[in-house]
Amino acid sequence: MKITLNRDDDALYIRLDTTAPIIESEEVEPGVVLDFDASGRVVAIEVRALSERFPAGERNSMDVETI
Repeated sequence: MKITLNRDDDALYIRLDTTAPIIESEEVEPGVVLDFDASGRVVAIEVRALSERFPAGERNSMDVETI
């Protein structure tokens, strides 16, 4: 898994499977795009206009919890 926060583009990209090629993308709601592999599995999620969705304090830090 790879998570990218691009402040210039104001977007968050979460690549769930870094080995599967992306075959199709679908905007499931304005500013939220899912990328699919050949089997129809979601392999990535992109959230655009991040500053409009989350307060500044929440965008400046990221907590990752592994259970």
